Amino acid sequence: MNIAEIAEMAGVSRAAVSRYFNNGYISEEKREAIRKVVEQTGYRPSIQAQMLRTRKTRMIGVIVPKVASASISRMVEGILSAINDNGYQMLLAVTQNDPRKELEYLSTFHGTQVDGVILAGTAFTPEHRRMLQNSSVPVVIVGQYLAGQYAVFHDDYHATYDLTKLFLEKGRKNLGYISAIQQDQAAGADRYRGFADAVRDMGCGELAERFVTADFTVDSGYEKAGELLEKYQGLDGLICATDTMAVGALRYLVDHGIKVPEQILVAGHGDSEIARLITPPLITVHYSYEKCGEIAVQMLMEQLNQGGSAMKEVKLGCYIVDQSVKETL
Repeated sequence: MNIAEIAEMAGVSRAAVSRYFNNGYISEEKREAIRKVVEQTGYRPSIQAQMLRTRKTRMIGVIVPKVASASISRMVEGILSAINDNGYQMLLAVTQNDPRKELEYLSTFHGTQVDGVILAGTAFTPEHRRMLQNSSVPVVIVGQYLAGQYAVFHDDYHATYDLTKLFLEKGRKNLGYISAIQQDQAAGADRYRGFADAVRDMGCGELAERFVTADFTVDSGYEKAGELLEKYQGLDGLICATDTMAVGALRYLVDHGIKVPEQILVAGHGDSEIARLITPPLITVHYSYEKCGEIAVQMLMEQLNQGGSAMKEVKLGCYIVDQSVKETL
C-alpha cells in the first residue's frame, strides 16, 4: 500500500492523505474516510520516508531527574498525553539527579534525534545556559524558571510563604524547616525564601535560621527531622520542601513518641497520594503538575509549527490542602 492507493480507496486526493498523516487540516468527512481505509488495510506510513521528506522525526525528547517521584510522574503524564494528541512520540531520559547527565542528553537530543526537548532540570550551571542558548532544536523547561528560556513553572515562593503564614496563624510559633538543596531554584531556593520572608514579615525573623537541608527521600527527611529537633528544642511546627521529606519527618516523630499534630504540626509540598493516605494526613500544597506538562507541549508545538510561541513564560498557581479540616484553603 502507498499514499496513492489509500487516496483512491478513500475517494480523496493524495494531498489530503499526506495532511492526514502529518496532522494537517482536512475536513472531518475526509479524515473519517481516510481513517476507515487505514483501519481496514492496516496501513502504516514509513517513518524513515517521512523523516527524509520533512526532516522531522516526530519525536520529542523529555529529560527528567527521576521517575520515582509523584511530581515528576504526574508531569510526565501530562506531557505524554499532549504529545500523543499532537501525533508525536516521546523519548524519555532519566538523569538520576545528575546535572552532567542532563548535559549529555541535551547534547544527544540537540542532534538529529528529536524535533524538540522538554527539560525538567534541577540545577542550571553555566554550561546548561550555554547549551540551551545554542540549541539546534526548541527547548521548553518545566518546573523551573530560567531567564530568557521558554518555561512553565509554579509559584513556589508564595506557596511556602502562605503555608508558613498559615502555621503561624494556627498558633505554631516555634517553626523549623527542612529544605531541598539551594541549587534547585524552585524546590530549594524559592521555597526556603518563602519560609524565611514569611517568618520575618510575621515578626519571627529568628526562625529563618532554623532549617536543615535534606535529599529528596523519605530516609533523608527522617534523618534531618532528628537533626533539627536535637538542635532546636520545643519545635511545634515542621514545614518540609516536599511531601517525601515530610513523610520521613512524620515517621521520625511517631517513632520517638511525639504526637502529630498535637505537639508538632507537619506539612509538605506536592499534594501526593501518600500525603493523603498517611496517618495523620499531611498539610500540603497542590501544584498542577499535569497541566504544567500539557502547557509545555503546547509551547513546544507552537515553536515547531509557527517558529515561536505566544507564551514565553507561564507561572501556574497553587493552593494549600489541609485534610484535617476537609477543605482546601
